[in-house]
Amino acid sequence: MEMKLNGKTALVMASSQGLGKAIAASLIEEGVNVVLASRNEEKLADVQSELSKKNGGRASYIPTDITDSSQIQRAVQHAVDTYGQLDILVNNAGGPPAGSFEQITDEQWQQAFELNLLSYIRTIREALPHLKKNGGKIINIASSSIKEPIPGLLLSNTFRTGIVGLTKTLASELAGDNILINTVAPGRIATDRVAFLDEVNAEKQGMTKAEMEEKVKEGIPLGRYGDPEEFAKVVTFLVSDANSYMTGSSFLVDGGMVKSI
Repeated sequence: MEMKLNGKTALVMASSQGLGKAIAASLIEEGVNVVLASRNEEKLADVQSELSKKNGGRASYIPTDITDSSQIQRAVQHAVDTYGQLDILVNNAGGPPAGSFEQITDEQWQQAFELNLLSYIRTIREALPHLKKNGGKIINIASSSIKEPIPGLLLSNTFRTGIVGLTKTLASELAGDNILINTVAPGRIATDRVAFLDEVNAEKQGMTKAEMEEKVKEGIPLGRYGDPEEFAKVVTFLVSDANSYMTGSSFLVDGGMVKSI
């Protein structure tokens, strides 16, 4: 299968670690010029150095707080200035804090909205003029909670489903510009975020983290957590020329964990 990604440019948000880093690495392996963006400049520099050594300098980075519209604008412009174009946008963000309805404050609701939904809206808005030039691909990273709410993650459950509504609506609006947009949702992928949630849940239930992991794996038909690289392969396919007719859809990468149809 021909991906035909060589020479294209991608902006990958929240890419200094976890899923974002894995996606950036996968794209670079296919010949994509990737701009890494996240708040932690030290981590970005390390990732840029690591990926460039493996793949011949196809990565650059720019420190970016995705809750700041001016920094989002700067990141998009950096991609265009550095590589002359922008073909792919991968929206990604860290998860909001856990908590029940009665525990979550107005401030936390506002912060989660800005981090997990408004940042996606702003980044798409800034990228659109460039994506329209030659057509392009947008991926919105969400969570398995778009299909099955996760207990204790009210903020994520609320705003991740908003991403699905945004994606579905924009699929129609952007089709005329040959821009395809999809949502990709991870289940239990072995990232720092998932490890943290396992620790929190283990403490609540009086278990060790290892015991919690085994309990979670019992509910996954494939019997294990996914690797970030496995998740990244799905994203890479969706932004490639191999995907020419799927837009507005949501794809779960969860080992069969989610039981909804």
